[in-house]
Formats: sequence, structure tokens, C-alpha cells
Amino acid sequence: MIQGSGKGQLHADIQAGSHSIVSGLSEALGGKDEGPDPHALLEASLAACTILTVQLYANRKAWDLKGLDVTIRIDAEGKEGTRMTREIRFAPGLDAEQIERLTEIANKCPIHRLLSGSVTIDTKILG
Repeated sequence: MIQGSGKGQLHADIQAGSHSIVSGLSEALGGKDEGPDPHALLEASLAACTILTVQLYANRKAWDLKGLDVTIRIDAEGKEGTRMTREIRFAPGLDAEQIERLTEIANKCPIHRLLSGSVTIDTKILG
């Protein structure tokens, strides 16, 4: 569970367990650029999930995954849907079959599945 609070200054303090995250808006949008904006946090969530899921699988298979870099970009969003691009670069050392399998695994990361499926958000007003 994530909790967030804002004090009306285009600044959000997010608490994720024992971790704190700050989100803000750019100066161009009236903020102070104090942290990643919500879109960047969403992109970061998919990047982190991709990296961790691939690392877990490679570890389980005892493959020598020397590293990977993931770039996420929201290309378009609107009534017809959202399009994102994910670029994965594996460090040298894996064969083509391993890369193919790790790509399949990346497409199964929980955040990828969540973003690819239908999402319903129920909003409850408290107090």
C-alpha cells in the first residue's frame, strides 16, 4: 500500500513502507521540479519491475546476466489507449536463446501485465 499527501504546493510526499518518494511538477507547469512527475514514476515502475523480474529469472537459471538497461517512454495517451515503448539492452555474454527467453520473461513482469490489462479504479472519499 502506498500513502501520499500534498499540501497544495504542487508537491507530493509518498510513503511506500519505510521508503519516502517525492513527486513534483516541472517549473514549466508551475512546480519546483522537486522530484519525478507521476508519468515518470509510472515509467520507473515498469523499468524497475522489468529489471527485477529478468534478474530473478536469470538467477534461478544460474545464467551469467552481467546486467541490463531498460528505457521506458510513454509515446501517446488518450481515449483510444496508451502506447509505451520499452527498450531492453542486455550486457554481452548471453546467447540468442537466452535473450529470447529473457524477453519473454520481461513481458510477464507484474507491472507489464497490470498496464496491459483492463484496470478499474474505485475511488472512496473518506472524512
